[in-house]
Amino acid sequence: MVNVTDLGAVGVSRYGPKLLHSLSNIRLKGLTGKFDILDGQLQSSTFEIINLNGNGERVIGYWTLDKGLVKKLDQRNRTMERYTKSKERLAPVIWPGGSISVPRGWEAPTNGRRLRVGVPVKRGFEEFVKVRKDLSTNSTIIVTGYSKDIFEAVLRQLPYAVTPDYGSFETPDENYNDLVYQVYLGSFDAVVGDVTIIANRTEYVDFTLPYTESGVSMLVPLRNNRDKNTWVFLRPWSLDLWVTTACFFIFVGFAVWVLEHRVNEDFRGPPLHQIGTSFWFSFSTMVFAHKERVVSNLARFVVIVWCFVVLVLTQSYTASLTSLLTVQQLQPTVTNVNQLINNGDHVGYQRGTFLLGVLKNLGFDESKLRVYDSVDQLDELLTSKDGIAAAFDEVPYLKVLLSRYCSKYTMVEPSFKTAGFGFVFPKGSPLTDDVSRAILKVTESEEMRQIESKWFKKESNCTDPNTSLSSNRLGLGSFWGLFLIAGVASFYALTVFAVMFLYEHKHAWNHSNGEPHDSSRWRKLVVLLRIFNERDVKSHTFRKSGHYSQNATSIDASPNTHYHPQSPSTSQDTPWPQSPSSPSKGSSFSFFSDRRRDEHENEVHAEVGGEGKAEHNCGTSSQA
Repeated sequence: MVNVTDLGAVGVSRYGPKLLHSLSNIRLKGLTGKFDILDGQLQSSTFEIINLNGNGERVIGYWTLDKGLVKKLDQRNRTMERYTKSKERLAPVIWPGGSISVPRGWEAPTNGRRLRVGVPVKRGFEEFVKVRKDLSTNSTIIVTGYSKDIFEAVLRQLPYAVTPDYGSFETPDENYNDLVYQVYLGSFDAVVGDVTIIANRTEYVDFTLPYTESGVSMLVPLRNNRDKNTWVFLRPWSLDLWVTTACFFIFVGFAVWVLEHRVNEDFRGPPLHQIGTSFWFSFSTMVFAHKERVVSNLARFVVIVWCFVVLVLTQSYTASLTSLLTVQQLQPTVTNVNQLINNGDHVGYQRGTFLLGVLKNLGFDESKLRVYDSVDQLDELLTSKDGIAAAFDEVPYLKVLLSRYCSKYTMVEPSFKTAGFGFVFPKGSPLTDDVSRAILKVTESEEMRQIESKWFKKESNCTDPNTSLSSNRLGLGSFWGLFLIAGVASFYALTVFAVMFLYEHKHAWNHSNGEPHDSSRWRKLVVLLRIFNERDVKSHTFRKSGHYSQNATSIDASPNTHYHPQSPSTSQDTPWPQSPSSPSKGSSFSFFSDRRRDEHENEVHAEVGGEGKAEHNCGTSSQA
């Protein structure tokens, strides 16, 4: 008995070759398509791809071995087709609910119908939403605008497919309260448009998160203040900076005078001349036009530091004044609400908004309120003589105007806050939370910027309307470090000079000679002041110029000292040899020798000690 499970034991039928030959020659069309064997292989047929939707079906394409997916068969160009598996070559697929969008998860709880979306019909500000009828059907509406693009971008972020079906809604006064109430009545499943989130509307419907900037602001015209302010040159600096700079000019002039008085003829002379020279020298550094020479190293140190400070101050002042006269020319005509109320000015608001009640509560008389419907009408009211002084509206509307007329108007600080624009859904709708989360994704993406650029195109010369147009004055806080450096340098130089001066004349300060303490201190101070008022004949400046003559020194000496140029009792010193450049014949010059100057100083110090008034013969006359 043969084992039927042993295939190796099964014999070969003598009719096998005939059967194979017969099957190879068969050509037929069955349930699976064409039946054709070539080289022992069954050739694949062309398959239809059918879209089943409910009880209906539709062919959306074909699949062939040589061409892959195609929308239509073309036997004539069959060899020219390229093999592809892309579904883009098929007709659109209709998914349950009549949507052509591919489902992204579970079906939205809309009972298998489209989402009925109400949109407002506006006469102005059509950048947010615009409704027009399709001329071909005269019934289908076409909705465009910023709000609609944001809404559809949000729907694409949902984990399921939602197909909106837009319907228009028109009210005589464009009051959105009636449109929002239609959602409460069930006429619409949602509202898309420039609908503001306010408290009284939330009692009937739910709002998503806002998708625009919030707040109500005041729009006012700009005015050009260039060349209209007589004292505009004072504005670059604040008052404290002006006062501090003036005080330092005086202080530096005094410091230079102290350091130069004994060694520089430019800072000597009558008191009024010395005061004028000191102030002139200090203030001339502002334009770097000081012509008086400075010979003391300490004074040079002070002047170098002060010139650096003056350089920074003048350059900063020039830059700030240039900015005031060129860039920062535009200033708002009105800065606050109270100014409008007190002046009795007319103000405007957009028709249909909730701002009518708000303006009345702020104190505006109803006769001073004017309505506008569009951007062009608002611009006309703001520019006409009998128009309005300012307009109150929400920030998104005002940005539309500023995108067109950025050089004519500006927004001032918002009067109060609002929640911005949001999408409306019925109470308890599961779409509210999902759409709110999707709004966050869209606002954080690049798509949001692209939508804003599409509908709110700014002029090339427009700047941010929230940027302050008033120039900030330069204050003392910006330069206190420079003034600190100048002050420390001046005090350091004066301190070094005082120490050196007191050390050089310490014998005059330490000599009391039995006088009362107060009297002695006063006399010492007077003598030191007299010495300070004299020329420092040891200075190299007087040696080079040859001006430390006997007569000149006598003039600067103490009034209590008597000079007898030709007294017989005066010891005669050999005069210095006359230089080749000495004065012409008839002039007489006499000079102190080193020994003679020492005798003069000893006599002055003897006067401090109370030894009596000494009469000095300060020199002898010599004929040239």
